[in-house]
Amino acid sequence: MDTVLTLDHFSKIYPNGRGARNITFSVERGEVVGLLGPNGSGKTTIMKSITGLAQPTEGKITVFGAPAADRERALAKVGALIEQPALYENLTAQDHLAMAARYYRDVDRARMDQVLEIVGLAPYKKERCGKFSLGMKQRMGLALALLSRPELMVLDEPTNGLDIEATVEIREIIIRLAREKGVTFLVASHLASEIEKMCHKVLVLHEGEMLSFDTKEEALRLHPSLEDYFLAKVRDKKGSVIL
Repeated sequence: MDTVLTLDHFSKIYPNGRGARNITFSVERGEVVGLLGPNGSGKTTIMKSITGLAQPTEGKITVFGAPAADRERALAKVGALIEQPALYENLTAQDHLAMAARYYRDVDRARMDQVLEIVGLAPYKKERCGKFSLGMKQRMGLALALLSRPELMVLDEPTNGLDIEATVEIREIIIRLAREKGVTFLVASHLASEIEKMCHKVLVLHEGEMLSFDTKEEALRLHPSLEDYFLAKVRDKKGSVIL
């Protein structure tokens, strides 16, 4: 297998004591791996550290064979959408891509049109983003993250707050790019049902701790759903039944 991302005993602890502790896992090319946990469980901390927005307290992060601290090498093939996309309300979808394209090599107008087609925004490329729905803004964030043809996508709660149709659209984009283009995805969510529908593997986080890392098939072998699997892992940690 071709390993794309490795975290080796990674920890990032903030002054208030929150963060993520002793996280170890790896992601192979073409996989969709889910980080499953409630708000405050450490998902965003892990993703910010992978993308260079935070520095580890301990341990190592390796991206495409390069240490994450070497940002130029490590992030050359990485696209990310952390929290909400930062969009200018007065700029069009096309304007945003043209502005972002200045930072990349070999990104021309054809590539801009291609990513808008991928995320379903081609008909709206000349509309100002201030008029976009929440779902359209999320798709715009995906378009910006995809612009440089990344081989690893790091997505933090990409379907958070979206209606049913928009949620399905984002999920289908992720599944299609992984299957057809071999793009690797690390996707964070607090919704077990979303992770179950799109991911090959699931990493359970709770209060900054990694409780398990399994294939979806293994997780579902003894549990009817990933929700039940998650609750079982938290019960095991607490040693008591969650009501």
